[in-house]
Amino acid sequence: MTETTAHAVDPADERRHDPDAARLWNESHYLDFVAADGRLAGYARIGRYPNLGVTWWTATVVGPGRRPVFSVSYDLPLVDGTGLQVAGAGHDVDGVVEAPLDRLRLAGTVPAVCHADAADVYRDAPGEPTALAFDLVWTTDGRPYHYDVTSRYEVPCLVSGTVTVGDETLAVTGQGQRDHSWGERDWWAFGWCWMAGRLEDGTRVHVADIRIPGSPVAFGYVQHAGRVDPVERLVVTEELGVEGMPTAARVEADPGGLVLDVTPRAYGPLVLRADDGRVSRFPRAQVDLVAADGRTGSGWIEWNQPGAAGEGR
Repeated sequence: MTETTAHAVDPADERRHDPDAARLWNESHYLDFVAADGRLAGYARIGRYPNLGVTWWTATVVGPGRRPVFSVSYDLPLVDGTGLQVAGAGHDVDGVVEAPLDRLRLAGTVPAVCHADAADVYRDAPGEPTALAFDLVWTTDGRPYHYDVTSRYEVPCLVSGTVTVGDETLAVTGQGQRDHSWGERDWWAFGWCWMAGRLEDGTRVHVADIRIPGSPVAFGYVQHAGRVDPVERLVVTEELGVEGMPTAARVEADPGGLVLDVTPRAYGPLVLRADDGRVSRFPRAQVDLVAADGRTGSGWIEWNQPGAAGEGR
């Protein structure tokens, strides 16, 4: 089954959207990258909760053998504009859609901390203060793809620019994914696994295994040479390690019989706490991908783990 107009993205949806009355209505932009040599990776997320009066900002820079860097704040003020701006408490970030569905730039500086071990985030370790700066461009590399039943679209991209950690400026040339979603977002209601990556032949893969008890849902696509195949069947399994962070995973998707072995190379986890005391752990990881036919690639994967309490310690 190939893509239909149901998955086409309206360029007008790159704009900010009006909220409904739901308390946890959220509009977010996710932007991630992996350098071509695999030595550096990162992501940033801007999430507006207008009915709570706050902006969430989360960003991580990681890499094999690197100390992970985190910039995390869940109580920044709302900023008028496109929805890609972050301000307050030393944060100064400006995101601009320079060409709808084709080019997005994120630039700015934020306070951050370094950790010796990514799992220290789960242990409430304070970390070493530093500063983090981005000047990155996401350029579309494939077909923007709208989900079937929810207000969300995903865009496979090439990524270029610089990332600065403290006094160290690092050039980035690689690939990544960005997405934009709006609607009610209750992080503590159910779990999921999301992944996006690029294989060496240019194939773009995105899957989302939504783990609603009794009603699992799968989203995603496989794109290659201009062809877009929506995912019709999806099985994602993982092995849990220290603090419940997965150490390996397998993705099986149809049509096409795609099988990917997924190996985390560096972690950028978060802890999400609700006002009512609920907690979700949110392990995110830079990954290597190996297809059953031998193709290799890279990307990012995440799990939402509501109620997780450090399995596998």
